[in-house]
Amino acid sequence: MPDIVLNELERDALTELVNIGVSRAAASLRKMVGGEVLLSVPSIEVIGHGRAATLIREREGGELVAVWQDFAGAFRGRALLIFPQANSLELVRAVVGEAMPAEEVADMEQEALAETGNVILNSCLATMANMLQGSLTMSLPQVMRGHGGELLGTSELSPEEGLVLFLYINFSVRDRSIRGYIAMVMDLPSLGALKQLVGDFIDRVMRDEVEHGA
Repeated sequence: MPDIVLNELERDALTELVNIGVSRAAASLRKMVGGEVLLSVPSIEVIGHGRAATLIREREGGELVAVWQDFAGAFRGRALLIFPQANSLELVRAVVGEAMPAEEVADMEQEALAETGNVILNSCLATMANMLQGSLTMSLPQVMRGHGGELLGTSELSPEEGLVLFLYINFSVRDRSIRGYIAMVMDLPSLGALKQLVGDFIDRVMRDEVEHGA
């Protein structure tokens, strides 16, 4: 699979695209929570399902919560926003407010997580697709719980067929520090299509720099 591996320039470009996407997501979340929201994606890796599950398991010993959406178009797969359970409750409290009783927070957890995941995943993927001059459609958000391997598995992809575009993501919501992960599970043709789009994007940027520099 050497042709699927992202080189350093492609990884940097993709990281920048995703950071623009999460910046837009932060602006949307700021309206939801009525306070400061900071999001950043410090690193991106393309790894196998098993390695992605191991990375999460090494960092997070307990149960995880994920919001997932399938996407199709210029490239296809499943996008997941993954949190440790404790972080997800922190995020829900930041969204619904401190004054709400604990039992009501629990009742709203599913809805608040789905809406937050929808905002972040849609912003990331829509920004990526737009800047790569492609288009994507996305399914409605679903919430599930489990461990790394369970969350990353899909009915359509076997571990041999797909790779995971794995992004660490740092949140600061209402002064709460919340960590999480974005995973995009794609088959090899889709990852190849994404790599090609990123390469075309880099070519356009470099061409523009040359033209403006001249």
